[in-house]
Amino acid sequence: MHDPQASWPDTEPAAAPMAPERLPLHRWVREGLRASLFRAPRTGEAEPRPWQLAVLVLAASGLLVAVARWHVEGPAMFSPRGWLAPWWTSLVLLWAAWWAMGPARAQGLAAWWALSAWAPLPPTLLVYGLQAWVVLEPGRWSAEPWTTVFWVLYAALMLWTVAVLVAVSARFIGHRGRTAAFATVMVAVIGLAAWQFPEQPWEEDYAARAASSPEPARLHLSQPVFEAQQALWQRQVQALAGPREGVVDVYGLVFAPYAGENVFRNESTMVAQVLEQRFGAQGRVVHLLNHAETAQTHVWATPQNLQRAIAALGARMDREEDLLVVYLTSHGASDHQLAARHWPLEVPPVAPELLRAALDEAGIRHRVIAVSACYSGGWVEPLQDDATLVMTAADATHTSYGCGSRSDLTFFGRAVFDEQLRRTRSFTEAFEKAVPVIAQREVEAGKSDGFSNPQMRVGPRIAPVLQALAERLDAEAAAGGGR
Repeated sequence: MHDPQASWPDTEPAAAPMAPERLPLHRWVREGLRASLFRAPRTGEAEPRPWQLAVLVLAASGLLVAVARWHVEGPAMFSPRGWLAPWWTSLVLLWAAWWAMGPARAQGLAAWWALSAWAPLPPTLLVYGLQAWVVLEPGRWSAEPWTTVFWVLYAALMLWTVAVLVAVSARFIGHRGRTAAFATVMVAVIGLAAWQFPEQPWEEDYAARAASSPEPARLHLSQPVFEAQQALWQRQVQALAGPREGVVDVYGLVFAPYAGENVFRNESTMVAQVLEQRFGAQGRVVHLLNHAETAQTHVWATPQNLQRAIAALGARMDREEDLLVVYLTSHGASDHQLAARHWPLEVPPVAPELLRAALDEAGIRHRVIAVSACYSGGWVEPLQDDATLVMTAADATHTSYGCGSRSDLTFFGRAVFDEQLRRTRSFTEAFEKAVPVIAQREVEAGKSDGFSNPQMRVGPRIAPVLQALAERLDAEAAAGGGR
């Protein structure tokens, strides 16, 4: 008789794959924080549910965003772009982790992401807190030994962050070679993000700051004011000192067209004084300034007056031998226009092409041009030639710093002219020594869009002229007992 059971294979049916273990949300948080102390997370083979993973990642990001608010002093606004910009690093690291985990990639990737969101959180929060402390107490951290203390702490915390991420990843990868490769990719990605994508989730709310700031004084236009301006212009042009035989004299043109901020009045006045005191330019500086309180003492800074001043200087100086130093300070735009404002007077912005055309038409050969404004690197190409030195407070794609209503001087003007050019008469040396100082101060101030990256181009024919000038002025100062 046929045995019905004989037709079945003599094997046990395959067991169905076991569903991954599920942990409550707080366990993922606790084990992630445990991993920050280099202790193995006790999650076993558990996988977070999709909603848990979303909550864990967004909650960790939310804590960092909350602490980052202290990186901006005063009114601030949330920047979705600044918050989303670094997320590309997560996608790259997810792909790298997927590759490094090999055959086990289908399992463990979600758990790795959940733990990687919380394990580096303590050192990262400490980094954010340290940066916020610098913003709140910039005076303390700008002086030694606190500057060194800052960088030592910053480096230690970043090392902790990277080490924790490597330790967590090694648990899931399980292969030394692949772990090393993943760690290399991770360090490269984090470094690239910090270097090229420094956006922050908070940025200064200029509208709110302006609304809370005292209303600046305004220009009151009247016939006496117009007449005084005409008379003032004539007096200044007639008072310009002439050239001296056999001596390279320094002439100056200082241009501050934005009346809405006192910082430009302060800075342009300081630069004019430095040229007079350090470069023997007494009686040879034209200072064009827009400010409600200076209509009786300074000619207005308009594009037309800029052209007229250059023509007047060119007619007075030795255009082949003397040196003209031009300093422009204002807000700058991404289209490389220099902002101008003197309400109710209508003042158009200034473009680099206008300045270049005026200088060429005046026939002034030796030029030092400094532009203190955001995006001022866009002025370099239009202005440079063999007999010109051009320096700018930023490159063509970044903002500069220190032009707010609470600033006395911009970071660029302060470092280059108010500090370095009071110690040296070499424009190139002053610029080179000022750049790292500016970079350090921008970090301490919490500048959110990256290093301003000041630019300088030195024409081959202007370099020996500037060197000879600095040597002569230094010798004259030493002989006269001055500085």
